[in-house]
Amino acid sequence: MVVSSFSASGKLYFHQRHSLFLHYAYDIRLTPSAWFGVTPEPIARRIAADIPSHLGSTPSKDTIVDLFAGAGGNTIAFALAEKWARIIAIEKDPATLACAQHNAAVYGVSECITWVLGDSMEYLSRLRRARLEGKPPEEVGVDDRLWLDPARTVLFASPPWGGVGYREQEVFDLEGMQPYGLRMLHGMCWEMEHVLYLPRTSDLRQIAALVGDGEDRKIECVQYCMDGASKALVAYIPAERGDQDQDGGGGRSDE
Repeated sequence: MVVSSFSASGKLYFHQRHSLFLHYAYDIRLTPSAWFGVTPEPIARRIAADIPSHLGSTPSKDTIVDLFAGAGGNTIAFALAEKWARIIAIEKDPATLACAQHNAAVYGVSECITWVLGDSMEYLSRLRRARLEGKPPEEVGVDDRLWLDPARTVLFASPPWGGVGYREQEVFDLEGMQPYGLRMLHGMCWEMEHVLYLPRTSDLRQIAALVGDGEDRKIECVQYCMDGASKALVAYIPAERGDQDQDGGGGRSDE
């Protein structure tokens, strides 16, 4: 790949390629848009190691779902951590998913991962519908192999931030993420422990508002740094207990 073919911001990511993937020289592949969404490998590995302790997860949590797998950075780190019996990676762009599968093969972990081409929000919506209506997963268009037990599952989401323009906001508005704002993401994930990978300048007030008054749940927010600079903020959010809405929207509004 020729550096001159990149935009100014793209060149920055290209120059960081060996931090994005330590095995970059071994034929790591990325689509043009995937460059902007890869979690640097040292941070991805640290997050993978931190998830159980920050969520207080018990050994019964044996499944992790990467809702926005991209080129596979976080998914690969989960596999390398060897903490999960099941790893499901969902990506809606076929070319990007192909890169993720190839990159996982470079790291020798592709066979440890269940790859799904599709929209993660639609997937979660169908799973919730099946649980609410007491239907088998195949009746709502979900492969039986992709069925999730909320009590045994952790969801990981590194959603699109809306491009590199997020840097221009002193305090990043998490409802401005496209196509999924913070409340929409939480509204789909609330019944399972979930981890959100967000811009380092994210508005902490918006994250805190996900916990209602009087609740004893606590959200842990951690800044992950590399070379002395913060790269991202990660929110570790416990599952919410309570009755599910009959319309399948979950315990929280996604509006």
